[in-house]
Amino acid sequence: MKTNLLMNFTVDKENSKINVEREFDAPVAKVWAAWTQKELLDQWWAPKPWKAKSKEMDFREGGHWLYAMVGPEGEEHWARMDYKSITPQESYSADDMFCDENGAPSNFLPGSSWLTSFNADGEGTSVSIVLSFNELSDLEKHIEMGFKEGFTMGLENLDALLESQK
Repeated sequence: MKTNLLMNFTVDKENSKINVEREFDAPVAKVWAAWTQKELLDQWWAPKPWKAKSKEMDFREGGHWLYAMVGPEGEEHWARMDYKSITPQESYSADDMFCDENGAPSNFLPGSSWLTSFNADGEGTSVSIVLSFNELSDLEKHIEMGFKEGFTMGLENLDALLESQK
């Protein structure tokens, strides 16, 4: 397994964006599948000891993913991702928000827009994620909640999942 995988996490306060660049030691098709299939997302999306539990997923333009982050005591925090555009194995854009278990938006935390891009990099894949927020205060709330640490842990879970598929 390649051990020097790129991980850049930058906060662009001027433009209310978070930029994440991450390399994975797997081909684009496998990395794309891990981001777009609920059975795979449930295996890596949440930072341990939390788990992701998908209720619904319709990965198409106009579709959505409704899931819960389930804590070690069984507590659930629901979220949904509404897919806007999809170019298979290249990119997708989506709006992400907290919601109730039926998908109705909540005001627990402001949502964000995601642009996730996938690029072949030799035998590996480089993924670029841009999260855009309506206001700087929305971005800051995500950072305060521990988004960087939690998302980094999730991406490390994805490394382990991809390694187990070899």
